[in-house]
Amino acid sequence: MLEFCQFGAGRIGAIHADNIALHSGATLRYVVDVNEAAAQALADRYGAQVVSTQTALADPAVDAAIIASSTDTHADLIEAAARAGKAIFCEKPIDLSLKRVESCLEVAREAGVPLALAFNRRFDPSFAALQRRLSEGEVGEVEMLCITSRDPAPPPLDYIKVSGGLFRDMMIHDLDMARWLLGEEPVEVTATASCLVDQAIAEAGDVDTALVTLRTAGGRLCQISNNRRAAYGYDQRIEVLGSKGMLRAENHRPTTVEAATADGVSRDKPLYFFLERYAAAYKAELDAFIDAVSSGIEPSPGGYDGHAALRLADAALQSFKEKRTIILAW
Repeated sequence: MLEFCQFGAGRIGAIHADNIALHSGATLRYVVDVNEAAAQALADRYGAQVVSTQTALADPAVDAAIIASSTDTHADLIEAAARAGKAIFCEKPIDLSLKRVESCLEVAREAGVPLALAFNRRFDPSFAALQRRLSEGEVGEVEMLCITSRDPAPPPLDYIKVSGGLFRDMMIHDLDMARWLLGEEPVEVTATASCLVDQAIAEAGDVDTALVTLRTAGGRLCQISNNRRAAYGYDQRIEVLGSKGMLRAENHRPTTVEAATADGVSRDKPLYFFLERYAAAYKAELDAFIDAVSSGIEPSPGGYDGHAALRLADAALQSFKEKRTIILAW
């Protein structure tokens, strides 16, 4: 039985705690959060205790730590958990600074502990099936990849101000997916962006609409489309063009019922919220982490993937600001 301590009792923390409870080989022992009421409510639901960071990490009965607290705490908690010898499952990003990420990963490497990054979209059943069939050569060599990721509405302005911006907060998931599906590291990054949804976002120093083009050393191309507003729901699609054909993963909908009448053809809109759209992915990623740690296998995606995705996000932001293509060497 893998014993967890969890940092963060908010929306994502609640999802992870639910999924620990659903796994027969894991249990939640401690919850840590600056919001004591939220921590206590989550702990009470699963028979855990609310304690301090020091108490949670000092307990030898704790095997692993879930870090689902605010972004500015991730790197410090990774280092503390690593020094305490705990396996680590951390929400993205590790930090908003590449240098801080590098120093943090060095601590984890020296401690020799497993470290997984919560890029949950790799575990979505549809996206995982697409990647598997792609790797099996069903459509030949990858030539073009198109990733669409559009939120139904912007997050609160207070969140945007501390998020690190669209490229580091929202697109970082898509940049990780691009690396995973292209099979080669992007060496050219070209970005353009606007603020078309809410000018308050621009006043906060961010954008809400962006396009990024990636090119690998082998010439494979990827285009990522992000927007903070999609009136029809949470738009999450992937299309891969290969030398032998195409693979496509479409949006998830509440039902597959389609109506065809004299007035036209209609079907349900895509699921509206990311928590319901990626419910299966959240469970699968934690299951994979638990199974990896229990088996002594290195979990994936890991620290390097978190660093690489942030590096691409920084390059996209630089490209947008400087209006030029950024060249990367790996």
